[in-house]
Amino acid sequence: MTDTTPEAEKKMREMMMSRTGAERMMMVASMSDAARAIVIASLPKDLSPDDLKRRLVERIYGESLEHFLSDQSKTG
Repeated sequence: MTDTTPEAEKKMREMMMSRTGAERMMMVASMSDAARAIVIASLPKDLSPDDLKRRLVERIYGESLEHFLSDQSKTG
């Protein structure tokens, strides 16, 4: 479902594709940084650095850090 008209979507795609790959990559990095900052701002302020990392992974990826680490040990 979208509320964007086909004309607006076409214009946005044209604008994005007119940028260089490096410019698009910088946009992605900037959006990622912004999303991370929003998540961090929503977490309790008194978390230890390790707990902050764990909660950040859980919020962004929907799984615990331990889940990813245990999956890694199965494949490697």
